[in-house]
Amino acid sequence: MSTPTRVLLVVENVALARDHRLRKHAAALVEAGMRVTVICRRDPGNQAVPGVRVLDYPAPADGTGKLGFVREYLYSLLMAVALTVRALCTGGADVVQMSSTPDIYFVLAVPLKFFGRTVIFDFKDLSPEMYEARYGSTDGPLYRLLRTCERASLRTASHVVAVNGTVREVAMTRGGVPARRITVVGNGPRLDQLVAGPARPELRGGHRHLAVLVGMMGPQDRIDLAVEAVAHLVHRLGRTDCGFAFVGVGDAVADCEKLAAERGVSAWVTFPGWAEPDQVVDYLSTADLGIEPNLEPFVTPVKAMEYMAVGLPFVAFDVAETRLVGGDAAALATPGDPADFARHIDELLTDRERRQAMGRAGRRAVVERLAWEHQQETYVALVGRLARPKGEHA
Repeated sequence: MSTPTRVLLVVENVALARDHRLRKHAAALVEAGMRVTVICRRDPGNQAVPGVRVLDYPAPADGTGKLGFVREYLYSLLMAVALTVRALCTGGADVVQMSSTPDIYFVLAVPLKFFGRTVIFDFKDLSPEMYEARYGSTDGPLYRLLRTCERASLRTASHVVAVNGTVREVAMTRGGVPARRITVVGNGPRLDQLVAGPARPELRGGHRHLAVLVGMMGPQDRIDLAVEAVAHLVHRLGRTDCGFAFVGVGDAVADCEKLAAERGVSAWVTFPGWAEPDQVVDYLSTADLGIEPNLEPFVTPVKAMEYMAVGLPFVAFDVAETRLVGGDAAALATPGDPADFARHIDELLTDRERRQAMGRAGRRAVVERLAWEHQQETYVALVGRLARPKGEHA
């Protein structure tokens, strides 16, 4: 009887419960008969994945400035090194997968490859672009360091898993990785976990309509533009019958709550905080439309795919990956223009038949093309192939 493939997943400074891509990867590998260990930060809400061994470390203090983030990530790196050694000594690993961001785990990749381990780099976020979105700068030593770390992570990996075609191009052009060493594995929702249920009218907060944004909310997600769009909708277009629920957590929440108050739309905007999966489904099942204000062309719009999975149309800015994913399910506004964003919201709320048609198109795209079930087979086959001894790879 053959020994099961042993896979070690080392992730950035995030908890297992809050990284849906990590959970999907781990569950798929276990389902394929592999032995999986995850290294991640500890969180009171950490949810176990059946069959997965979790080695976690105490969460560091969240960084609030440039130096704060450096301290946070150095701490996470040291913890990851210690727990990787522990994992190798108490079960071993044939394949080690490391995630972006931050792109600092290449320092682990070099010795792991020296000792015969295959290293996968899960390339899903672009650290330099995220830095630029947060600080508005492409100058200075930290930005250059991020570019260097990104390239080192790409070049030291045995294979790169790219979350979409745009990121794949970055791996080739900026990282110099040949196409044969890159596989695109999308991040679509699992169909069995996102099925529309009965509406919960109380979530509308007394409004006739409800629009939702679900997911992590950092400065790069441009939640501020969504709040500005609400202000334009209420004060300029006179639309006061729709509530907006921004469901999730992140560094941008506090500032956006303050912005909502400054713009006089606190009566229409709520920030309920972190929601469990069943609560997310309740919001999505109650809402009339979703909103996705991301402006980064390389980002896979996971929020949008969740809306589409339950048949919910959405409004977004017209950027590359959102346009590719959204198709007929999306109403696309001029990038960075809150007034145009508000106009699309207003038009969709007025036209129920259009919303329903867009919702059906979105659900169909997820079922036929975008769902994780379509990506899982590619991912598992790749890990299985890379786990075989050199000379046996197809």
